[in-house]
Amino acid sequence: MSAVTVVRSKQEPVANSDPAVQRLSSVINPAGQQASWPKPAKEIINSPVSSLKAATDHREVCAIARGTVQAAIEVLAGTRPVHQLARRLDQQCLAALQHRAALIRLNRQNISPSATGVYRNPAVRSVRASEVTCDIYEASAVVVDETRARAVALRLERNNKVWRITVLEIG
Repeated sequence: MSAVTVVRSKQEPVANSDPAVQRLSSVINPAGQQASWPKPAKEIINSPVSSLKAATDHREVCAIARGTVQAAIEVLAGTRPVHQLARRLDQQCLAALQHRAALIRLNRQNISPSATGVYRNPAVRSVRASEVTCDIYEASAVVVDETRARAVALRLERNNKVWRITVLEIG
């Protein structure tokens, strides 16, 4: 392979199908004009690639939120162990969820028979997420069980390419 610098006149179109040669010829301009590379930051941010990444992140956050909310409600119902959420929740959220589940377990003995359906057959109806920054999302979910509908709010933060929930509020 030989190293040849390609210099073309303005009138001659680029006929070579090699992408490296096409890129090089678009950067090198024999007329002394400014090259079209690099792109301004505004064009990069609004490019289809960055919007595709944002859409992918949004779908991923919604899926993580849906699964985590479903699992958290099952923890409160007593059908799932809390340690299964250790990977998704930070330490404070995990401790708060564990404490709330323990209180529900203790109070189940004192609950009236009509209120025993609390947290039974939970289903996540909808999840909405909004981007705060590129690494922080806030989401809300609606969970319906046998007796009522609940709202759940959470905050997800990306650290080392892993999404963790730092705030979890279950109504």
